[in-house]
Amino acid sequence: MAAKASPKSSRKEPAAAPAGSRSKRKIGAAAPVEPPVKQLTLEERVQLLEERLTKAEPEFQQAYRENLDMSWIYHDSALEGSVYTPQELKGAVDPTSPIVTDSSIQPICEEIRRHREALDFIRDYAVKKRMPINVDIVKRIYLILHPEEGDIKTVKYRKDIPQHRLYFHEYAPPDKIAHKVRQILDWVNDPETRRTRSPVRIAARAHYDFLRVFPFTSDSGKVARLFMNLLLLRSGYPPAIVHSTERQRYYEALKGSSATMTQIVHESIENNLASVEKLLEIHESKGYAIKV
Repeated sequence: MAAKASPKSSRKEPAAAPAGSRSKRKIGAAAPVEPPVKQLTLEERVQLLEERLTKAEPEFQQAYRENLDMSWIYHDSALEGSVYTPQELKGAVDPTSPIVTDSSIQPICEEIRRHREALDFIRDYAVKKRMPINVDIVKRIYLILHPEEGDIKTVKYRKDIPQHRLYFHEYAPPDKIAHKVRQILDWVNDPETRRTRSPVRIAARAHYDFLRVFPFTSDSGKVARLFMNLLLLRSGYPPAIVHSTERQRYYEALKGSSATMTQIVHESIENNLASVEKLLEIHESKGYAIKV
């Protein structure tokens, strides 16, 4: 017996789309994609800040330079265990401040003034690109801090192994100091060094090596950091001012690898730039006149 044909459904099936065609559907417009913000390199940030600083009023520039020097001297000295008060710094650095009459403060102010003289020296020497970076420059920096030592011909390296209360890494034997200092300068001036390493890495490594030699009886740390910043300034970078809060990490780095010191120096430059950028933003937001 034949089966009955099932009745046709009243529901209409959608017609099949022609082969090779796609059904059209209305799609909302996509939101515009913002282009990624270009991250400035360290060199570009430095150049931009210099341009902004030169457009600011002379009064602002002077105040900025003075505050920079006081901050630089404060933190650099604090790394060595000498903590200056704002009054001592201001009295020594600001030429308009009253002359300090307290005899107990005068030696402190003299130390600060010599330190600032050393800052002025490395800034001035950094722009003299044809002038050599040699052993005599290291000795000149030391003599600015210690003029009582005579001159470049009479200044002496240390003659013993100091029991320093801060620096606990090994030092070079006295009879090896002159040779090792020359080695550092030869490495800094080697074209291969400059070709294969960044200015920050070269400056940080030179500073690290100098403190492993520890050439002078006193202030080898200050001399090493001043020399490091001379190299940075000559390469167009701002100074690396190691903050006093990084003191323990700084000394640990001297006992460890130079790579850690390079990281500290890089961070110090970044922090310095960020501080200046913030200072300029505050200044410019107040609507101060900017020179065109």
